[in-house]
Amino acid sequence: MNSMPPIADIDLRRASLCQLLHWLATGRVRPEALADVYQQAIERLDPQLNCYVDQRPGLMQEQAHMADRRRRDGVIGRLDGIPLALKDNLDMAGWPTRVGLPGRGKPVANDAHVVARLRASGAVVIGKTNMDEGALGAATDNPHFGATHNPHRHGYSAGGSSGGAAAAVAAGLAVAAVGSDSLGSIRIPASYCGIYGLKPTHGEISARGLVPAARRLDSVGLLARSVEDLTVLLQVLAGYDADDARSRRRRVAFALPDWDPGHLRAGLLPDLAAVGVQPEVIEVFEAALARLPHALSDRRTVDFDDWNFARTRRAGLLLMEAEMLGTFAEDLSPDAKHPVSERFRRMLGYAAGKSAADYATADRVLDAATLKMRRLFAQVDVLVLPTTPQGAFPLDGPAPDSAADLTSFASLAGCPAVSLPMGKLSDGLPVGLQLVGPRGSDLRLLELAAACASTLDAEPAYPVLE
Repeated sequence: MNSMPPIADIDLRRASLCQLLHWLATGRVRPEALADVYQQAIERLDPQLNCYVDQRPGLMQEQAHMADRRRRDGVIGRLDGIPLALKDNLDMAGWPTRVGLPGRGKPVANDAHVVARLRASGAVVIGKTNMDEGALGAATDNPHFGATHNPHRHGYSAGGSSGGAAAAVAAGLAVAAVGSDSLGSIRIPASYCGIYGLKPTHGEISARGLVPAARRLDSVGLLARSVEDLTVLLQVLAGYDADDARSRRRRVAFALPDWDPGHLRAGLLPDLAAVGVQPEVIEVFEAALARLPHALSDRRTVDFDDWNFARTRRAGLLLMEAEMLGTFAEDLSPDAKHPVSERFRRMLGYAAGKSAADYATADRVLDAATLKMRRLFAQVDVLVLPTTPQGAFPLDGPAPDSAADLTSFASLAGCPAVSLPMGKLSDGLPVGLQLVGPRGSDLRLLELAAACASTLDAEPAYPVLE
């Protein structure tokens, strides 16, 4: 009989995925008990935060019961019994995929590739999380399902478009979450909510069953409370999918030779203020760099004088809006029973008014970003910069246009990027450090992020909600 003392509910909710796997393996906690803790927290706190748009306690408990049975039988998966959240643009059989829109309430027939892998691994899916309408935005202030509040300050944005997923992880309403990132939709909310987020190399995780925003930019992304958790999730979910045209055959290596992160060449932008980063974010970033003498000791200024970050973001946004005109044609129809918001209609209408030459120009910006990053990574091994130019903003004010300025270029180039907590602003809100690597360097990037997190003592910035 296990004589270890019981683990407090709050400690179960703050524990990392890896810690919970250990406690589950040693019998200190059972899957059904863990699911109970998360369900009680959701019922108590989600009315304040609005992380979930579809959450079914009975189905969650059923999954946890099956995980308990598998553990008794000695046949368990890599994530067996771990409660995870899904952004509501990923298909899960028997559930609707609303994509933040009002007229998509019909259950879908098939799992997304990534959801099938989660199920096969034994994960317990808690529910579907809130997001910006059509995944077009960085605020998760949805006109149909309400705004998701930042767990660190009610009335402030959790970021977007994966804001519901990030807020759930930050508030201890999910151990980790799977979402999507087209121009920064994983990394922006990770920064605002003080957690860890990974946008993998484009195609590293299959996007089959993800409602597309822009297929050339979309990546299934991950949110968690530690770098180690991101690594475990990537190991479970990455892999070639013959039914996804953009899936990569060459997977990232899951066993790396010994290497010293201190010998990596770290590229820094010459003037963060010139690209719109707020002074206080620069101060926190520079303070973080000063605490990383070993992990990023070989620092080099990289030439971005010829690069316009805002123009890159606008080009990616135009390509997204153009593709979404087709994806959401039925929702945009004048005959739709459940109309989209005027803001969403207006944003896609902007793309409808553009010419073929405008789209060709935007597409060339995507190619230019790929070439820029290819040349950059001939000179350095990793690019280091803030994740966002600002911290979380009030929901009752305008969303900053620049939220994705520092994240979009990695998306356009298909590069992996990770956001980790680097500190807090004077108002107490967290902000993230971003590491960007060449395509296929996901595992090395995560090892570097782990070294940085250890030096920064970058624990997730737990909010005070109890």
